[in-house]
Amino acid sequence: MSLRPLRIALLMHSLNPRGGVVHTLELADALVAQGHDVTVMAAAASGQTLFRPTRARLSIAPLAAGPAGLVAMVRHRIDAMTDHLRTWDELADIDVFHSQDSITANALANLTEEGRVGGYVRTVHHLDAFDEPRLVAWQARAVNAASLLLCVSDLWQGVLHRDWAREAWRVHNGVNLLRYTPAGTAEQAAMDHEALRALGVQPAGPVWLSVGGVEARKNAVALLQAFARVRRLVPQAQLVIAGGASLLQHDAAVQAFQAIRHEAGLAPGQPDADRLVCTGPVSDAVLAALYRRARALVMPSLKEGFGLVALEAMACGTPALVSRRAPFTEHFREGEVLWVDPLDVDDIARGLIQTLDPHHHAALARQARDVCQRFSWAASATRHIDLYQHHLACHA
Repeated sequence: MSLRPLRIALLMHSLNPRGGVVHTLELADALVAQGHDVTVMAAAASGQTLFRPTRARLSIAPLAAGPAGLVAMVRHRIDAMTDHLRTWDELADIDVFHSQDSITANALANLTEEGRVGGYVRTVHHLDAFDEPRLVAWQARAVNAASLLLCVSDLWQGVLHRDWAREAWRVHNGVNLLRYTPAGTAEQAAMDHEALRALGVQPAGPVWLSVGGVEARKNAVALLQAFARVRRLVPQAQLVIAGGASLLQHDAAVQAFQAIRHEAGLAPGQPDADRLVCTGPVSDAVLAALYRRARALVMPSLKEGFGLVALEAMACGTPALVSRRAPFTEHFREGEVLWVDPLDVDDIARGLIQTLDPHHHAALARQARDVCQRFSWAASATRHIDLYQHHLACHA
């Protein structure tokens, strides 16, 4: 088997800072560092830019204004990526096409059916439950048409085996210990302070951070309910919810969240509105500042592919509070994080209070960055190359 450098195309659904996109960019940079020729590809409207630089080449599928509605939007993005790949000058030179999502996987499935590519690799981070038959069909095709499936957790590897009769290889995520660091110089602290002040994050007092926006699978409603209860004991506390650049619609979760927000007196214009800050998407530098400021990263998720932001927070020396369920139970050990039952609002509230215990907090903070040493993007890239070579050998 040839061990020459590979030409790899990594396809992702957007340029926005979502977990799968972060995974793609970190993997791309690690593969480039190992000598491989990598192109990252995504569909984007004119003027949109990638939220962080990459060492890989970037190829943008032009995305014209499309029709309204989730199904129409997904179809529009599949078509845009399909058209871009058909006319891409380097298509015939690529050794491995690797999709990170259902949208780009459907585009690759189109080209596979047309005989333009010889198959594709797909990483399944997680799968969604859709009511719309067209979305269900696209998600199924994205999995079933793949030549090789990868997963970042045993949880989803098991789901694919049990529910889809497909075998997937396990590859782990990493964490960038150069990008996410504990507080360092006075200059860094000053930059953090200014960035957080602009967002309305308080300079003193407990701050709990959630990353990912308001979604049902992130359990944002239960977290807000728990926070509202804890504020009776800790009125000076603040909850910050960052991120939320999702292509999917989360109207039901947002509506329930806003109702509880208003009931708790945390809505704009109400007396305690400053106790809840929803930032929307933020830059990497601001996200790192939020991690460093937080008393804990709070992630009582109902469904995750891996939960990468917990590692990012821990790399900054910040403890993580996570659901006692897979995939978190796969890669964290007892005593490394705070565990909560995501279905029990009182238990989430108990976890928030527990982060205020100075001795427990200090013990978790001391070991947080050490835990991250187990997760390397370089090792993940090496594992990917081994699987790419296996894929190529099987389709030679």
